[in-house]
Amino acid sequence: MLRLSNTLGKRIETFHPVNKNVVTIFTCGPSVYQRAHIGNFRTFLFEDILTRYLIFSGYTVKTGMNFTDIEDKAIKEAEKRKTTVKRLTEKNIKEFIQEMKLLRMEIPDYLPKSSESIDEAVEIIKHLLKCNIAYWYKGNIYFDPLKFPGFGKLYGLNMSKWPSRKRRFHKDTYPGMQWNLGDFILWHGYKEGDKYYWNTEIGKGRPSWNIQDPSMISKHFNEPLSIYCGGIDNLFRHHDYTLAILESVRPYPMARFWLHCHHLYVNGHKMSKSKGNILYTDMLQSLGYDITEIRFFLIYGHYRDRINYSYENMRIAVDKLRTFKKLVKTIEEKSQEIIPPHPFLLKGGWGDYQLKRAFSENMDNDLDVKGTFDGLYKTVSGAKIENLQPGEASGIIRTLKEIDEVFKVIF
Repeated sequence: MLRLSNTLGKRIETFHPVNKNVVTIFTCGPSVYQRAHIGNFRTFLFEDILTRYLIFSGYTVKTGMNFTDIEDKAIKEAEKRKTTVKRLTEKNIKEFIQEMKLLRMEIPDYLPKSSESIDEAVEIIKHLLKCNIAYWYKGNIYFDPLKFPGFGKLYGLNMSKWPSRKRRFHKDTYPGMQWNLGDFILWHGYKEGDKYYWNTEIGKGRPSWNIQDPSMISKHFNEPLSIYCGGIDNLFRHHDYTLAILESVRPYPMARFWLHCHHLYVNGHKMSKSKGNILYTDMLQSLGYDITEIRFFLIYGHYRDRINYSYENMRIAVDKLRTFKKLVKTIEEKSQEIIPPHPFLLKGGWGDYQLKRAFSENMDNDLDVKGTFDGLYKTVSGAKIENLQPGEASGIIRTLKEIDEVFKVIF
C-alpha cells in the first residue's frame, strides 16, 4: 500500500483518500509575475508523478492548481516593464502551460486564477470578520493567528515565542524562510492612486496573497482535500496561513495529507537573479538535452531531498537514462522477431512480475522515484536479453510502457 510522508504530524502514513470514489489533490501553483524556472518545475513534476501514480494504482483523481496573478510582486513587475498586470500574467500563464505540456505533465482539471476568485475571497473575509478572527485596521483587513487554536501546526511553530506586543504584516510576501510573528493581511484596502482594485461588499481593494489560495480551493472543492502539495518554502507562513483561514470558516480539516517538495539547487546554491544562476528548460535544451532527459533529471531523486544541478550531476543522470533506453530498445527489437503470443499467456511472466514488483515496492515507499528507477535499471540490465523469447520480450515492453505512463521518460 502507498505510504506518504505527511507534513501534518511529521510521519509516514498509509494513504487513504478522504473520498473513496475520487482522490482530490490541490497544488500550490506558481506566482506568475515571472517565468517558472527548473526549480519550480521540480516541484510541479513531483506532483505530476504523484497524480500519475495514483491513477496507475487504480484511483480516480481530480486535481487543481492555482495561478497567483494579482499580488504586490506582479504589480511591481508590470510597472517595471511598463505593461499591465493582466498582460504580464496572461503571457506567463500561457508559457507555463506550454512548458507543462512540453515536460509531458498532466494538465490539472482546475486552473483557477486569483483575479477570478475575488467573490470567494470576499465571502471568506466576511465570515472571518463576523467571527472576530479578522479585523479592520487603517483600511486593511488582518487575520489574528491567536484567534485560531493550533495555529502553526503544519510547520510545528512554537507559539510560546509569540510576541505580546501587537504586530501586523501588510505585504503579500516577505523574503527568506522565516516566520512573521504577528497578524497577517487579508485585504489591501484601496488607497488613492491604486491601479488594481475591485468594488466589493467590503469596499474597494484587492485580496492579499494569503487569502487567495483559500478562495480558489473553496471555488472547486467543498470537502477535505485528500492531498495538498507545494514546495518546502511554503512551510514558512504561507501554508499555515491557508490552513488557518480555511479551517476557520469550514467545519472540517483542509486536507488529510500535506506533501512538500525540497529545493533544487544549482552548483550548491539556491537559484536567484542576484547570483545569475536561474535555469530554464530551454537553456538545458540548448546544451543538447532532450525534454525526457530534463524531466528525468528533475524527478530522479526523492521529492523530500534537495537535489543539486551541476554539469556533472546532469551528465550522470542522463547517461543512466540513455543506457537504460538502449537496453529497452534492444528488448523491443527482440520482441518483434515473431508475432508475440496472446497477452494472457504472458501473465505472471518475467516482465509482469519482476518489473512491476521493482516499480510498486519503491513507489509505494513515499514515491521513491530514484529507488524505483534504479530497481528497474538493475532488473533490466541484469536480464540475459539474448536468451529472451520474443513473447517474453513483448511482455517486458508492455509492462515498461504501463510503468512509463507514470514516469514519461522511457518511450
